[in-house]
Amino acid sequence: MASNLEVPFVDLTRQFIDLESDFISAFSKIGRSGSYILGPEVEQFEQAVADYCGVKHAIGVGDGSAALFLPLKALDIGHGDEVVTAANSFIASAWVIAAAGATPVLTDVSDDLNMCPRSLASAISPRTRAIMPVHLAGHPADMDVITNIATEAGIPIIEDAAQAIGARYKGRQVGSFGLAAGFSLHPLKNLGVYGDGGFITTNEDALADKVRLLRNHGLKSRDDCVVWGYNSRLDSIQAALALIKLKHLPRWNQRCREIAECYRRGLEGFVKNPKVHPNVESVYHNFIIETPYRDALAKHLKGEGIGTAIHYPVPIHLQTAAKHLGYRKGSFPVTESLCETMLSLPIYPHLTDSEVDYVVDRVVSFFKQSDQGGRV
Repeated sequence: MASNLEVPFVDLTRQFIDLESDFISAFSKIGRSGSYILGPEVEQFEQAVADYCGVKHAIGVGDGSAALFLPLKALDIGHGDEVVTAANSFIASAWVIAAAGATPVLTDVSDDLNMCPRSLASAISPRTRAIMPVHLAGHPADMDVITNIATEAGIPIIEDAAQAIGARYKGRQVGSFGLAAGFSLHPLKNLGVYGDGGFITTNEDALADKVRLLRNHGLKSRDDCVVWGYNSRLDSIQAALALIKLKHLPRWNQRCREIAECYRRGLEGFVKNPKVHPNVESVYHNFIIETPYRDALAKHLKGEGIGTAIHYPVPIHLQTAAKHLGYRKGSFPVTESLCETMLSLPIYPHLTDSEVDYVVDRVVSFFKQSDQGGRV
């Protein structure tokens, strides 16, 4: 096994170099067209990604947060309303709810790191206007159970699919289950651009029309503002680059699944691997292991030149901004326990087999050479 190998947690330059000539051609074409905002490339990307996700509409917006915020506003969700989401997620999952004027109501998570259906059922109140399950780390939430709970309560689902483009639940793409879904095109995502970007998926014509108004100041035409809207448009350059990348996404996601399987086989018995339910196809935006020796392992891997991260070290309900929600330490025990044991290993399609093997070897060596006798 090679020594002194450097394996960064993420390396965006590899993918760029791989497609650089295509990107330059697209940039030159758009630069010469003079159409830089909501140009034809945006419509082309929207149609292509809608087809990919198996939905009628995809609407490009400025970022992944807007992709969740605008559907809330399109449903007139605001002050006095509640929206339920998971405590173990990036802060934007709750921020968009607060930004809409509503109150984030949080749930604990299950062993797959996603929304716990039992916790969801107890979180619903007469003020609940939407349920926002998060497909964390590219792994689909339990959409059958969540959909049944939502349908029985008469509450729409808005999927937070920011990390999960291409993931499938029982053969069906995430982003096609709810009334709407929000996706991120942040550079770190499986389908990422070179700046900010996002898109919304829906099968509802009226909702798609409303979101298109809201993303562009509420303008029906240049001089006809029909609702108070926002400025959250996907620009032509980012759309063109996303369209180029979309053609490669199935191959990239498959490569991440292959890397995940290598990690699973190599680390079995040393750490707790990510939970995978039957009939679920993850895209492994992150590969999250669990170990009570997380901090020591992370320090060891850093010394071996391997980057790691924690998703997420502080849960939403314990963030300073969430104090007014009334939660406290102990409110969501599974989430809080995970925050002490989770560690994300490098996983992206341009990792080499040698790098993957090196990560496995260095994790295993930590347990074999240390006094962590219990391992998992």
